Amino acid sequence: MKKVMVVFGTRPEAIKMAPLCHRLREQKDIETIICVTAQHREMLDQVLSIFELTPDIDLNVMKKGQDLYDVTSNILLKMRNTLKEEKPDIVLVHGDTTTTFATSLACFYMGVKVGHVEAGLRTHDIQAPFPEEYNRQSTGIIADFHFAPTDLSQQNLLAEGKNKESIIVTGNTVIDALHLVLKTIDVDKNKSKDITLRLNERLPFAWEAARFVLITGHRRENFGQGFLDICEAIKELAMKNPDTHFVYPVHLNPNVQKPVYESLLGLDNVWLIEPLEYEDFVYLLKQSYLVLTDSGGIQEEAPSLGKPVLVMRDVTERPEAVEAGTVKLVGASKKNIISSIDLLLNDEAMYTKMSQAHNPYGDGKACDRIVEYIRESVND
Repeated sequence: MKKVMVVFGTRPEAIKMAPLCHRLREQKDIETIICVTAQHREMLDQVLSIFELTPDIDLNVMKKGQDLYDVTSNILLKMRNTLKEEKPDIVLVHGDTTTTFATSLACFYMGVKVGHVEAGLRTHDIQAPFPEEYNRQSTGIIADFHFAPTDLSQQNLLAEGKNKESIIVTGNTVIDALHLVLKTIDVDKNKSKDITLRLNERLPFAWEAARFVLITGHRRENFGQGFLDICEAIKELAMKNPDTHFVYPVHLNPNVQKPVYESLLGLDNVWLIEPLEYEDFVYLLKQSYLVLTDSGGIQEEAPSLGKPVLVMRDVTERPEAVEAGTVKLVGASKKNIISSIDLLLNDEAMYTKMSQAHNPYGDGKACDRIVEYIRESVND
């Protein structure tokens, strides 16, 4: 029997790996071990609860004031013992986090095969985003199997000299997660009622009927002046468009909290709320008019729901959506953010063009393809 270990540690990884964990655990011929590093403790636990996932191993590495040195070294050392004890045939990691990089390195030292989910995303600049681009490139060097979400991701891997037989284009597992959550909400009326009640408590305006921009921002490269400019843009937009609301679930990082609350608190149509659980966020995303973000995953999720996305970065490792027309890069430039949102709020033809563009990230069956590949191609 094949023994597969799935390792993740942050909220975005958990969302994208949860449907894969469930699919693997359904297989009678595969033993699945779920290991979390808890690089992000509280936000990770929310997702585990929503997807009803109980880890077999919890490394619990998060500590107050941690930096990249702490996270990398703690995971590397704890994974050494975990791999020795469990002896998996393959370890699955996801994307571009420090958990992904450190776990892959531990596997390399131990001679354990690595499968990289969401492989092949590239900006080709290891400083942007930092440290994510370095993490995913390094993991790509170590990985034995590459589960690429799109044809372009596959082309990136082939251009780096990866063996074509080791790459499979799967679609993105975030679409699987999105479909799973929306299906659950649609079927369970009590759940949708509970979500609405929770959102009503946080958002004291008619959010189900009103037009609102959904905002997320947390990238390291925007810390400092970048966030100040972003906040100034949101402030000016809110004052120019009093009938449009701006909803911002603010990341817990102090580098985000401080400029956001200092700049935006007290504006009548700006709603600063705590980070949302994934189900609540997806429900709110579905109701939103457009999205302003520097996040990666939302660039994939929002187009599936017909929402235009403005990305506050100068480069993206997800150019497929830019080429398809569902996503536009605006950087952290105050001028670009204001002009791009103004255009979408006031030009119906442009809004329709972006909202109806083709979503390039798959059909929600990525997990099935990954499981089948592991069954056929990984030796136990």
